[in-house]
Amino acid sequence: MLAFFIKGITIGLAVAIPVGPISILCIRRTLHDGFKIGLMTGLGAATVHGIYGAIIDFGLTSIAHLLVKDQAWIKIVGALILCYLGIRILRTPFKRRNPRLRNEKSGLHAYTTAMLLALLNPLTILFLLAAITSLGLASHDSSHVVRTALVAGITAGSALWWLVLTTIVAFVLHHRLSDKTLHAINIGSGIVIIVFAIISFSAGLYAML
Repeated sequence: MLAFFIKGITIGLAVAIPVGPISILCIRRTLHDGFKIGLMTGLGAATVHGIYGAIIDFGLTSIAHLLVKDQAWIKIVGALILCYLGIRILRTPFKRRNPRLRNEKSGLHAYTTAMLLALLNPLTILFLLAAITSLGLASHDSSHVVRTALVAGITAGSALWWLVLTTIVAFVLHHRLSDKTLHAINIGSGIVIIVFAIISFSAGLYAML
């Protein structure tokens, strides 16, 4: 069971580490709103990684194939949400948060929006499907306990990456960056997220043709 948990951690790290819109959003929220909001953003993505991992690991292939088959509209909806977030970031001036002041931002909002974005990213389930299948884990004749260990490992591995990332950004980089640099990062984050939205929207339209 421990071996499956460790393999799950490896898969979770592999799916979380690549830079994408959620990574950009997590870094920006950590810089703008603090460690808690950044971490909740990452944990939202980690939860989805665990959910998709469970769908594949427990053999719910019909659901997995449905998500992959209907990825065109999923990409389009996800692109619209990304575009909204990108524009909102660009319209929100960056202000260095005073750690002594109470953060009015909602951790639940950060968590749920990240979950929604991760759910609407078909590449996530495609990557997990390839990773689990290539390791021969999806077809492994094992108990529910062992399969649960694998899913727990995927979730834990993903969550570990977001914890490391937000810790570095919040406690190492944040205080070393000037206000001018933070403002530039804020604008860059919004632009990059909008670019991801355009790419996703274009891919969705192309898939529908």
